[in-house]
Amino acid sequence: MPEKISFEQALANLEKASEKLKSDETTLEEAIRSYEEGIRCYKQCREILDEAVQKIEVLNN
Repeated sequence: MPEKISFEQALANLEKASEKLKSDETTLEEAIRSYEEGIRCYKQCREILDEAVQKIEVLNN
């Protein structure tokens, strides 16, 4: 099971992966790893946001 991290940490990791992908110094292998990491971080952010939306909807009902 993936480690549970905060939204802020997942977003920071996503930004790091994005920066690596933009770099002219990145090899193809590094770019693939950064892309995979970015996808994992995006999914974590999306999951955390979805949970927050559900909590807000419950509170508003």
